[in-house]
Order: sequence, then C-alpha cells, then structure tokens
Amino acid sequence: MKLIRQLQKIIKKIKIPSSSLQFQLTLELVILSVIGLGSVAFWAGWQMEQNLVAAHKQTLEYIAMRFPEQLEVYNEAESLETVIEKAISRVETSNLMVWVKNPQGQLLGQSSSLNNSLVEFQAVENTQQIPTKPQVVRFNGRDIVLCGTPLIVNGDMVGKLYLSQDITLDQQKLNFSLWRLFFISIVTVTVLVIAISYTISTGLKPLKKMSRVASTIKADDLSGAKLTLNQAPQEIIGLAQAFNEMLFRLSASWEQQRQFVGNVSHELRTPLTIVLGYLQSLLRRSDNLSTHQIQALETATAETERTIRMLEDLLDLARADSGNLHFHCQPLMLNTLVTEVAQMSQKVTDRTINLIITDEDVITCADQDRLQQVLINLVDNALKYSSPPQPIDIILEKCFPNALIHIRDYGIGISLAHQQRIFERFYRADDGMTRSRDGTGLGLALAKGMIEGMEGTIKVRSKPQEGSVFTISLPLWGDSHD
Repeated sequence: MKLIRQLQKIIKKIKIPSSSLQFQLTLELVILSVIGLGSVAFWAGWQMEQNLVAAHKQTLEYIAMRFPEQLEVYNEAESLETVIEKAISRVETSNLMVWVKNPQGQLLGQSSSLNNSLVEFQAVENTQQIPTKPQVVRFNGRDIVLCGTPLIVNGDMVGKLYLSQDITLDQQKLNFSLWRLFFISIVTVTVLVIAISYTISTGLKPLKKMSRVASTIKADDLSGAKLTLNQAPQEIIGLAQAFNEMLFRLSASWEQQRQFVGNVSHELRTPLTIVLGYLQSLLRRSDNLSTHQIQALETATAETERTIRMLEDLLDLARADSGNLHFHCQPLMLNTLVTEVAQMSQKVTDRTINLIITDEDVITCADQDRLQQVLINLVDNALKYSSPPQPIDIILEKCFPNALIHIRDYGIGISLAHQQRIFERFYRADDGMTRSRDGTGLGLALAKGMIEGMEGTIKVRSKPQEGSVFTISLPLWGDSHD
C-alpha cells in the first residue's frame, strides 16, 4: 500500500487529472505492473532463500551420513577420541563446527574453532532440543543450521554427532540481494509509470484533438471544420471519420435553417408591412373607436413593427451569411459619429450618458449608417441592463493601428459562461443573475456581423453585478491606407 501511495504521488507530480482516462489507465496498468513485479520479486527471493537453506541442509546431511564411514577406515589401534579428531579435521571448515559426545554426554571430539564457542553451544543444548534433521535456528542474532544425529560405527552406538553451520553471512548477502532487487523493482516501476503515461498520452492525443475541435467550433465554422488525423489507431480514425460526417450533416442542416429563415423572413415582411399600413390607417381614423379598441390597435401596431424589425434583422443576417450584405464604406470621422449617437441617445432617456473622446481625430473606413445602428443598439442594451442611477459611458480612443469605441454600463453584467455565446443569434443568457429574456437575441449577432463586415471586431468584458464593456475595434483609415 505504501508503494501504491508513492505511485499516486508520482502521477500527481506529472499533473494528470485524477478523473481523466489517462490517469485511470496509467494507474491500473501501473498497479498491475507492481503486482506482477512484486509477485515475481517475492517468489524469487523466497526461492533463493529456500535454495540457500536447502543447500546447507544437504551439506550437513551428507556429512552426517559419511562421518561414520570415515571413522571405520581409520586404524583400529588408535583410540576412539583420536579417530574422531582426525575425522572432524577432515570435514570442518571456518563456518562448519563439529563435535561428538558419548552417550553419557562427555565430549569425545570437537572442531578447533569450537573452543571459543563451546559455552554458547552448551547453552543451545540446555535451552532447546537439537533436531535430528538439519534445521535453521536463530541464536544470538545469527542464523545457524543445526542438527544432532546418533553416531553408529560398526553397529555400535558411539555417541551423538553434532553439526552446526553458521549461514549468517550467506543470509546477509541474500538479504542484500533482495534489497537490491527491491530497489531495482522501484526504479523499474517508476520508469514504467513514465513510459506508460507517455504512451497513453500519445495514444489519447487524437481524442484530445477531437475534444478541442468540438469545444471551439462554432455554427459559422461548420462548413470548413474537419478533423484530420495522420497517425492514429484504426478505431480512432473511424471515430474521426464519423465525427467529420457529423460536422458535414450539421453544416448542411445549419445552411438549410439559414435559407429557411431568410426565405420566411422575406416572404413575411411584405404582408406584415401591408398589415402595419392598415393598422396605422385605422389609428389615424380612430374617431369612432372606443378607448379599448384604440389600445388594442396600438398594441397590434407596436407588435407588428417589432416583428418587422426582427424580420429585417433576420434578412440582414441572411445576407451577411451569403455575402450579400453590402456596405457603403468611406472615410468616417468617429469623433463626430460617436458624439451624434450620444446626443441621440440622451434625447430618449433621462439617464446620464458620459462621453469621453480623445482630442485626436479618429478616422476609419466604415459604413456610417450601419455603424450608427450598431452603436445605438449597444447603448440601448446598456440602458436596458443597468438601473436608473447608474450612468452609461461612451469612450472613443485611438490605439494604433485601431480605433476603439467602448460602451460601458454598471449594471447586472454577464457571467463568464455566457460571454462567449452572447453574439450567437437567438441566444439569450438566463441564469438568474445576468441578461433577461427580453428581446429577440438577434441584436448582438447582427452587430457582430456588421462590424466584421467592416473589417473590425467586437468583444465584451463583464463581471456579474459589476457591469459590462462592449468594445468595437476598427482599423484606422489614415494609417491603413498610407
């Protein structure tokens, strides 16, 4: 579990979101790798330890089996103690100690290295039963393979043979190897984390690209949008092809919708204009009408005029989409135009409209009527979405190579989620704290189309409850035509 937590920290340092597919796949593959490597390392360590112990046990068993045979080959004229000492000297090593006791417990022979450790081994004999088969015992911090087997020579019970082999050094070497194996496993897992994360990230790049295209594409870009993947798995290439086909169908549907809206707007404008004419004629001859009837006619007239204005906006948008919205662009003094818009707006409202104009002459090439229409629309929106005590600012400044016109209000503002979409047709923010649902949702879309048709841009900066600033940027005429 500690290793898993360390891996999670490593993945977090690579800055992969925990909810992403890349994180989940990386974590799952790394966990499987850790389990696999851990299992192999554990099995290898256990097997190495078993082999080490088994080898020493077999050595003691072999010595215990051959020791009586060595006693038989010595000269019978020699004493038993001498024969045992000679046999012990043949088999003893630096870490193998041998001693023999008669049935009465008296020592008959011992390894030369046992002199300094005899007290310890007597303690072993007194504290625990020495096994007849070689077993590993822990004594004074050392690992010892120990056994005590009956010593029978020529059918006679001579005593008991004790064999002890210190495997502490071998065990330490084994432990060191196991720690080194563990360290190598940690390094391997770390490399695997990086390699797996990179491989998965590379494999998911086509999906990220598809997500990026899908999140940035707009209705106006559908016809030219296409996802191109040069190197990707066959499944993702198939998904990209389906994505492109979906974009093509959406583009066709959007174009059909535009044509339908344009055609309907064109067909409805003429009969509505006729209806408006009759309504206005009735209002002019309203001497025989009751007050209720006059109010009804006035309401019908106002709604008809509003509908005709909406149809005209739709027609202008349709012309802009098809490239048939014509502009009569000519050099235009923005200082004069902005002043006129401020004066016109001030006449229809009792609100304060602050006019802030640079002392320099600001000249651009634009369609005066359409630019004036856009400015009036923006000022009207600023008045609509701010309360009476708050002023409206109209600011003109020269910022080479562009002329900037700012329409600023201090009203309810627009939340960030809606700022990128308010220039879409029929889109109206309605989150309870920004723009209301009044209007048709065409004004800003039409303004954007007109400004872009004059080679300019329109942007918005806003914060809820702090107000909004709409900025129109147009290229300066004098500098762009030098």
